[in-house]
Amino acid sequence: MLLQPSRLWTWNSTIDRVPYLLTGVLLFLLKFAIDWMIATQVFGLTWSPGNYLIWPNDRVLRVFELGDPQRGFSLTMLLVSLPFIWTGVILTLQRLRSTNLPLSLVLFFFVPLVNLQMFLVLALLLRREVPVAVVVTRPVPSALDRWRKSHRTIVRESHWRSGLVAVAIAVPLAVLAVVFGAQSLQSYGFGLFVGAPFALGMISVLLFGFSRPQPLGACLSVAMVAATLTGLAIIVIALEGIICLIMAAPIAYALAIMGALVGYAIQSRPWLSDQSAALTLALIIVLPSLMAAESANEPEPALRAIQTEVVIDAPPDMVWLHVIAFPPLPEPDDWFFRSGVAYPQRADIDGIGVGAVRHCVFSTGTFVEPIAVWDVPSRLRFRVTEQPEPLRELSPYMIHPAHLDHYLQSHQGEFLLERLPDGRTRLVGTTWYTNRMWPAPYWNLWSDYIIHRIHGRVLDHIKSLSEAPQAKIQLSE
Repeated sequence: MLLQPSRLWTWNSTIDRVPYLLTGVLLFLLKFAIDWMIATQVFGLTWSPGNYLIWPNDRVLRVFELGDPQRGFSLTMLLVSLPFIWTGVILTLQRLRSTNLPLSLVLFFFVPLVNLQMFLVLALLLRREVPVAVVVTRPVPSALDRWRKSHRTIVRESHWRSGLVAVAIAVPLAVLAVVFGAQSLQSYGFGLFVGAPFALGMISVLLFGFSRPQPLGACLSVAMVAATLTGLAIIVIALEGIICLIMAAPIAYALAIMGALVGYAIQSRPWLSDQSAALTLALIIVLPSLMAAESANEPEPALRAIQTEVVIDAPPDMVWLHVIAFPPLPEPDDWFFRSGVAYPQRADIDGIGVGAVRHCVFSTGTFVEPIAVWDVPSRLRFRVTEQPEPLRELSPYMIHPAHLDHYLQSHQGEFLLERLPDGRTRLVGTTWYTNRMWPAPYWNLWSDYIIHRIHGRVLDHIKSLSEAPQAKIQLSE
């Protein structure tokens, strides 16, 4: 029943679902045993099956930026994984060939959590039975073409009916997944942002093509409509706000389209379409389980440092006075901060030197920043002990999603003042923060951009204050 070792090098062979399932499970158990030994006995770390839901993650993508222990562990695990990756690709190709699905679907093997959903799908699909011989005695009757033409309107209406039924079932399921992941588990991870959109696209298309195969364009349209209506439903029932959904839209639509492509490939093949109901039920059962397992094994996010700099036409002594505290900024007039993202308003300081406490007032509250380094006029570093919400969600209701509470967490900040040869000052602002939303490489794009915009607002204000004529009078006093 298991795959013969010699076939691990033959990608153009086929494998039935039972040997595929058993081989996959045994290889997983073998890999887990090896990984557990490496993690616990060599590196002194803990390891559980839940780690595979979020590994590889951004630590693998940034493996050469990590410290020595983490880099060594990530490289070791990656090298050990290579034979299993090869085997997984070969098995997936053989199974795709067995069901006559597009071989390009093997790319989903490399998408976290989606690869587990694909494994489930391929383990359930039946092998295509190819007839020994096919004899064509006559061409397709032309009357069939006339029938199709005369019933074009009925077919079009059937598209609409099938699409409405598919959307009516898939959208509530997706909303329930958001409720379970974001509200119950308070986990904003791969399951919510990768697994759920992929399953939504796939399930909506499988349901759409349940009665008859549907064209690709119609399948993609149904998936996009289902994703859009899911977003609207989340806003209407006050689960999330508009800002978070706008940020999540690119990855959600992309994954929904990927799921729709898999669903289209299945429903367009008569020998597979009969299994649509079983596949839908399996995804509905498995996805919440994966989300719960991911939540229970959520890793600690990596500490990121974001720097922004500006050159000021004033000496460091003058700039320093406006770094430690600055008067109120004018209200922003650009769309970014007016949309609800928190923005700095002013900064005050109680005391002088190390131990003083700086208060940076934002539109949503106050950052409390005890001073850790006071090096006049070169360096000011502070810790962050309290912080307000990163934004106010745009919503018809007063809502407070879980991601507003310490998912985007600032840990410390620094102003570095460098005297330039021409008497000017290079001012560099740095924020060290963590982001607990996954996939980290995607959400870090948003958080990095937000922090850069906040830095820019503060540094530009310090620049204008330091270069104003009144600043020279203040310095002389």
